[in-house]
Amino acid sequence: MNEKPTALITGAGRGIGRGIALALAGAGYAVAGCDIVFEPENVAGGLFEVQAAAAKLGTEFLPLRCDVSDLDGHAGVLDAVLKKFGRLDVLVNNAGVSPEVRRDILETTPASYDRVMSINARGAFFLTQKAVPFLLETASAAGKAARPRIVFVTSISAEISSPSRAEYCVSKAALSMTARLFADRLAATAVRVYEVRPGIIRTDMTLPVVPKYDKLIAEGIVPQMRWGLPEDVGRAVAALVSGGFEYSTGFALEVSGGMNIRRL
Repeated sequence: MNEKPTALITGAGRGIGRGIALALAGAGYAVAGCDIVFEPENVAGGLFEVQAAAAKLGTEFLPLRCDVSDLDGHAGVLDAVLKKFGRLDVLVNNAGVSPEVRRDILETTPASYDRVMSINARGAFFLTQKAVPFLLETASAAGKAARPRIVFVTSISAEISSPSRAEYCVSKAALSMTARLFADRLAATAVRVYEVRPGIIRTDMTLPVVPKYDKLIAEGIVPQMRWGLPEDVGRAVAALVSGGFEYSTGFALEVSGGMNIRRL
């Protein structure tokens, strides 16, 4: 078994997933990162750029091809992590997509709904189900030193309505409940389960709506008056898995610059 604890992060090739991968690498984890985009020749972006960045932090990064909506592929991803590192300590369910086209809820299509739900909610549910025995096995082998953790990256959209992307909001609300369900089921074991709810984070996903959110942020929708960054979410995840929240399974941490504050 590898001496370093190991984390598996879905959607690790860019944006929030990249921020989480590097935060955990900096915290001393060996990291396996999976993504649907797998381009070994691309060292300027994607998984292999993250691998190089993790190496500079002194840790190993295993890039893996993975479509989380393909349930048949989950076992292969977990087997690859165990083959490389011999353990799994942390699973971060981060992979997610927004609708390809924003439409009013009255025009949401079944195809768009199914696509978003299959990746954001269904994939994470069944990957977690498949990963739990590996987390428990690692905890048993590592004893008191083990800190098995599951983190679900949801969104403020789990509670805040956006009728122009209804399927995204529904998927994140479903994922939030998924986090609570696994937290409840595993509470009597060594595995702790947490939820992180990012707010308006500057990533490739939000690039098309930068002008809209620049204006809203300037007008005060975010009390801290700035975009969130992937590293903000990364630091939150690193804190949750550090052991400081041992008695807080099921905890949801909002990383939104204060958007959780109800204001007049």
